[in-house]
Amino acid sequence: MGSSIVGLLGPSEIRNLAHKLDLRPTKRLGQNFVIDGGTVRRIVRVAEVTSDDVVIEVGPGLGSLTLALLPEAAEVVAVEIDPVLAAQLPITVAERASELAGRLTVVQADAMRVLPGQLGALPTALVANLPYNVAVPVVLHLLEVLPSLRKGLVMVQSEVADRMAAGPGSKVYGVPSVKAAWYADVRRAGPVGRTVFWPVPNVDSGLVALTRREPPATTASREEVFAVIDAAFAQRRKTLRAALASWAGTPAAAETALRAAGVDPAQRGEQLPIEDFARIAEHRPTPM
Repeated sequence: MGSSIVGLLGPSEIRNLAHKLDLRPTKRLGQNFVIDGGTVRRIVRVAEVTSDDVVIEVGPGLGSLTLALLPEAAEVVAVEIDPVLAAQLPITVAERASELAGRLTVVQADAMRVLPGQLGALPTALVANLPYNVAVPVVLHLLEVLPSLRKGLVMVQSEVADRMAAGPGSKVYGVPSVKAAWYADVRRAGPVGRTVFWPVPNVDSGLVALTRREPPATTASREEVFAVIDAAFAQRRKTLRAALASWAGTPAAAETALRAAGVDPAQRGEQLPIEDFARIAEHRPTPM
């Protein structure tokens, strides 16, 4: 499917739209609009969106990425929390890509709370320029409530990208890394410069690619495994024996659970892969 028919949004179009809507990008919502056509085309390419995909786009803003996605996807479900932006998006698409307007569904909702029933279709791919302050919870929420999601490509603040894609032993490996690994293989998929945004942010951005896989085989529930992860990283500097004391009841009970799971109690959470957290969860002592 060619994208020649779509008029992508450049810097002047973005500013004109913002002016028309009396829109001042807010820090609170983390709004930085992409003004570079090359960047949105690259995102769609790296995301490997095909004509079979139903794409969920979170925070479409003024529609830069939406317009690049529509020619390539079967459908785009855009979830936008801002009512003014949500109302404008179908108008922008009708003006710039009228023959593709039927592929767009706009849902005015908070992506951290959105549920499958609100979307009208089951998304297979997540492609989004995510506000950095909500990037991790949004991705984890969507992976949880949308089992239909097979892949994703999100643009986030560079250090968030590092954290999401980090492996065990890395300095930035933490709760986002381990929880994301429950659902998917996660990797960095390239840097994004500051000048492709308006307003220009004072941080670098990066692309993160996600490929869904089965969670670790375990008798523990996801909630039980995530409780261990939260406890292990609540006090990063502590050994697992100390960090999991409140989770297990006592340091001795934590040690027993860790040894039963085949994990050295003197290790720290940042050294363990997701599979180890799942095994520890299986050995949580039952309260007397």
